[in-house]
Amino acid sequence: MGLFPWSKSFGVVLFLVLVSPVSGIGANWGTQSTHRLPPEIVVRMLRENGIRKVKLFDADYDTLKALGKAGPELEVMVGIPNDMLSTMGSLKAAEKWVSKNVSVHISNNNVNIRYVAVGNEPYLTTYNGTYLRTTLPAMQNVQTALIKAGLGNKVKVTCPLNADVYESSSGLPSGGDFRADIHGFVSQLVKFLSDNGCPFTINIYPFISLYIDPNFPVEYAFFDGNATPLNDGGTTYTNMFDANHDTLVWALQKNGFGNVPIIIGEIGWPTDGDRNANAQLAQRFNQGFMQHISEGKGTPMRPGPIDAYLFSLIDEDAKSIQPGNFERHWGIFTYDGLPKYSLNLGTTNSGSLVQAKNVKYLERKWCVFKPNAKVDDPQIAPSMSYACGLGDCTSLGYGTSCGGLDARGNISYAFNSYYQINNQLDDACKFQGLGTVTKSDPSTGTCRYGLMIEPYYGGAERQLGYTRMALALLFFLWTIL
Repeated sequence: MGLFPWSKSFGVVLFLVLVSPVSGIGANWGTQSTHRLPPEIVVRMLRENGIRKVKLFDADYDTLKALGKAGPELEVMVGIPNDMLSTMGSLKAAEKWVSKNVSVHISNNNVNIRYVAVGNEPYLTTYNGTYLRTTLPAMQNVQTALIKAGLGNKVKVTCPLNADVYESSSGLPSGGDFRADIHGFVSQLVKFLSDNGCPFTINIYPFISLYIDPNFPVEYAFFDGNATPLNDGGTTYTNMFDANHDTLVWALQKNGFGNVPIIIGEIGWPTDGDRNANAQLAQRFNQGFMQHISEGKGTPMRPGPIDAYLFSLIDEDAKSIQPGNFERHWGIFTYDGLPKYSLNLGTTNSGSLVQAKNVKYLERKWCVFKPNAKVDDPQIAPSMSYACGLGDCTSLGYGTSCGGLDARGNISYAFNSYYQINNQLDDACKFQGLGTVTKSDPSTGTCRYGLMIEPYYGGAERQLGYTRMALALLFFLWTIL
């Protein structure tokens, strides 16, 4: 796709809605975490940061109830996961889902639900067509169910798509069109959106372009105006976002849908897990994007305010790392609600992010490699492999926040990750006698050794199940070694 593969190559999770200055800012709130912040704490954090829109990837009851307490000032997008698309092929199932996850929350819990995201990047190339034939029928049935429930004018259907659904034959925005192999499917989906007054939601990721192509012009990913301009028939593009966005606009126009509203479903920059993923570049990108859209100028092909969701609100340590180790580090906040860097959303008096309040941590203790243990111990390799497999070692490696640790530091980091995720249980720091508990924080420099927050018991079944599974496997592994 030439210079424009600007897409997030794998589906995910969480994002900030940056609509017009009048509409306010929102956030994509993902929950693929071993220890979630309680919904009430996150909702307060959203409000204190002036974030007025939130996008979810499901319709979790506790989350929606907490959002309802914030009142109508917080607009909500709920989601239907891809694995439910075939089920939504039944109108009866769609009606039941809308009744349980939309109608009840609007009428009983005062939740201001405005959108239902049916699927998440279902046309992604890597899904090999799995959801091509189930996405549109699901959208149609959910739309019908919303109308039957009397919500057709209040709640709109959409479907977040990856930017790989379009491409440019010329390498310029004006060459944009829907990808040839799925052209018919995308056209039908857009016609449905157009007919029903629903927005086209697209996810755009300059970081991914840099990640997959070492020759990508780095400056073009940012908004500083330092990149060599791209000339498209007299129209100049100085950043990838505008060019990618307008590639979509051209694709829509060529297929007769030039007036369909566009929402940027996900856009952001990760802070760890890759040499180009750090707080400095994330701050540069996100602040640049905020400044870019705050002016309300839009793009050359779509002047006016841009409706966009920055990805994401909070780090998620249980996300799949198949796309890359950076997947767990998209948040502008850490897993425990601490701002990662200075970011002015234009919504607070201080001009900076406000951290989560009343976060409860486990006891201040960490699991580390025993000082008298030897780094050539044959049990270290299987122990490290196990700890990282069921913990989170994505901050270890070249160019990462903990990339400067020595061998002992790496082992300690892995042990501690597993220990914290398992709620600091004594048995989670044994590692064949290689681990020991310390009350001295081993964090150093840019490397933060996690201290886990208390489990959120609203989601206790899933979280405690994870712990039991991990420990059971640990005991099994130790018995066969």
